[in-house]
Amino acid sequence: MTFSPAAFALSPQASPRRRILLVGLDGLRVDLAIDAGLMPTLVRLAAEGSRHGMLVAAPTMSGPSWATILTGATIAEHGVTDNQFLGSELCRYPDLLSRAFYADQRRKTFAAASWPPLVDPAGFGPIIHERREQHHAGLHRVVVRDGETRGYVPFDAEMVDHTMWSLTHDTPDVCFTYLCDADESAHLHGPLSPEYAASLTRLDAHLARLSAEVARLAEVDGDDWLLAITSDHGHVDAGGHGGDSALERESFVVLHRPQGAPPAWPAEVSPTEVTPRLLEFLDPA
Repeated sequence: MTFSPAAFALSPQASPRRRILLVGLDGLRVDLAIDAGLMPTLVRLAAEGSRHGMLVAAPTMSGPSWATILTGATIAEHGVTDNQFLGSELCRYPDLLSRAFYADQRRKTFAAASWPPLVDPAGFGPIIHERREQHHAGLHRVVVRDGETRGYVPFDAEMVDHTMWSLTHDTPDVCFTYLCDADESAHLHGPLSPEYAASLTRLDAHLARLSAEVARLAEVDGDDWLLAITSDHGHVDAGGHGGDSALERESFVVLHRPQGAPPAWPAEVSPTEVTPRLLEFLDPA
């Protein structure tokens, strides 16, 4: 038998598995949360990672904006023009989680939202497709609560708890977690109120928990995690949105990658770019 060194050569080490957690903060005024420093965890994540400006299209409402952010389709394409979703074409535009799964059907996906139209197939929407077969196979999990009837403060906390459990026990490849405390406070009290500042404090605490767990998983498991944080619209000073003022349209994307530099996104991105760029990180060319 002839000895061949090649037969004993170590196989090349596989690249770390890439994973994404996208956190959606509804109704966040970026000038207050980041520029005024009312969310120090978000400020830190932006400083350690990257921050990108984003202007959402009018009407500046949750339905149209989240549909665009989560699918990459324009309002004219997906047809969501308000929060009723009547006549939408969402079935033609798969969301971030669905597209990630269809690109690699070994992937697990997870979504938690306190606003049902994002994920609940029984009501308006959903923007994130049901994918019942993957749900039954344990590859897709959805948690939904109705913050409109019970309040967003307790249900946001519950969404974070469910996300933490999923991150720790299921290790999904792509997650979306939606929190609406800030939007509710702005509608009730205005974004310049102490109540809105208190909502930002609560959201920042949620971000601290989620970002710490993502960093822990990246270190312990060696996976290449990307934490992305964004919002669907702002608010006028009196509270409210739907128009095309700068305060209503201004949004952002913060990227934080515990194990390295975040992807090189341009300083300004369009809402239609968020999903394609996240998918590009997940499956680089």
